[in-house]
Amino acid sequence: MFDEAQLLSELKFKAIRSSGAGGQHVNKVSSKIELTFYMLDSVVLNNEQKELLSENLKTRLTKEGLLILQCDESRSQHKNKTIAIQRFLEIINKGLIVPKKRIPTKTPKAVVKKRLDSKRKTAEKKANRKPPSVD
Repeated sequence: MFDEAQLLSELKFKAIRSSGAGGQHVNKVSSKIELTFYMLDSVVLNNEQKELLSENLKTRLTKEGLLILQCDESRSQHKNKTIAIQRFLEIINKGLIVPKKRIPTKTPKAVVKKRLDSKRKTAEKKANRKPPSVD
């Protein structure tokens, strides 16, 4: 499908100071990782894959076709980078899956017959409620 190593070389990483609890450590260390991937400039992906990704990931992409992922789960910058890469590959692999075309099924003849019988019985039941006509 595509070469993962080449695709990973197109990623850009930025280390940011993480928010939340952690005391003095948070104020000193940039452990949060921000991964950015500009899909339209990718050499690894062909045009069909780019179109498929832009369609499937339209809620995650910016207007310029930029995919941004952030990870601050761990206090280690290296672990956060690994987690971000793993998430990125999952997103790309799921985005490249072509949805199967749905083939509408036909209503079975037995079901149609059962519905018509039910309608006929209801009609007969209501016809029997009427008083007989005097001729």
